Amino acid sequence: MNPHGEVAGGAPEQGVPPVVAGQKADELAELLNRSARGDREAFASLYDATSARIFGLMVRVVRDRSQAEEVTQEVFMEIWRSASRFDPERGSALAWMMTIGHRKAVDRVRSAEASARRDTSFTYQNHTITHDETVETAMATLEARRVRVAMEQLTDVQREAIELAYFGGYSHSEVAALLDLPVGTAKTRIRDGLIRLRDAIGVGR
Repeated sequence: MNPHGEVAGGAPEQGVPPVVAGQKADELAELLNRSARGDREAFASLYDATSARIFGLMVRVVRDRSQAEEVTQEVFMEIWRSASRFDPERGSALAWMMTIGHRKAVDRVRSAEASARRDTSFTYQNHTITHDETVETAMATLEARRVRVAMEQLTDVQREAIELAYFGGYSHSEVAALLDLPVGTAKTRIRDGLIRLRDAIGVGR
């Protein structure tokens, strides 16, 4: 969304500086808070500062640049609408924005998968499913459900670190930069989160 109230079309423009590790987290938080009060210029600055990073995450998850561009715009529309919900005590502004982005991207992937299933439904309806295929599908569904339940048991800081590292595909150093943390702290959050995930999933077996 530009200062005139329109979301910029397509991918972030070339030359727009992405968020860098040295950028102060409180600067983004202030822009986000001003955006929550309807400040379009602040939102335009927030877009310029973070759109390249958000778009990069969309490409990683969606794996299609044209769809990634569409989802990026959806993400910023959601950020504009829900900026007042940002709570700095629960994490950085960028992490909050990236979480919204990840959820939007996952929704797009799931929608595409559902569409593909509908397109091939006739083939599946006329295909005799073997016992092994049935068991494999059931086990995959159960495992995904266990992971979702286990993720809800993590602390907020552990969850955002895990989401960035394993759903967003970022390295430990990139996660640290995104969350404005020392690398050691980011690694600790990821490690502790994985331990809790392992224990939670193990209990359900």
